Amino acid sequence: MRVLGVDPGLTRCGVGVVDGIAGRPLRMLGVGVVRTPAEADVADRLVLIERGIEQWLDEYRPEYVAVERVFSQHNVRTVMGTAQASAVAMLCAARRGLPVALHTPSEVKAAVTGSGRADKAQVGAMVTRLLRLDAPPKPADAADALALAICHIWRAPATNRLQQAVAAHRRTAPPRDAAVRTLKGSA
Repeated sequence: MRVLGVDPGLTRCGVGVVDGIAGRPLRMLGVGVVRTPAEADVADRLVLIERGIEQWLDEYRPEYVAVERVFSQHNVRTVMGTAQASAVAMLCAARRGLPVALHTPSEVKAAVTGSGRADKAQVGAMVTRLLRLDAPPKPADAADALALAICHIWRAPATNRLQQAVAAHRRTAPPRDAAVRTLKGSA
């Protein structure tokens, strides 16, 4: 399974590609940051992020894209930029028909370090160890992107089984409207 992890941000959008399957050693294929100038117009910055993500998708051909789920912050301006960059990543993946998974920061931290409250240094240290790197990727946005990809690789098998079970149930269960009509017709 090859996953592009995206740690969205307007100034620094972390990207990292990890290849592997749960229970086996993982391999980092690439890591970096798509940067945009803070003084540029937001629309222009989003275009730069889109171009950067498209380049990563072209070069590494991932099967999945894992994006950090935007969570509420005190700084509305920051959360808006993060949400916009997140939407660009999802759009790029959807355009190619790639499945997108959203993972919360605490979910990623728990998957990689064992604690949902781990700090950036702990996440960087574990990413370094899990991918057998010489040093933690810099900046932290790059390490976070790799952590997202790792989280998805480890959690995808269980998530996929759950989604398949729900889909199978929906195929075998009578449509809700039909059940309501049947109940009304028998009254």
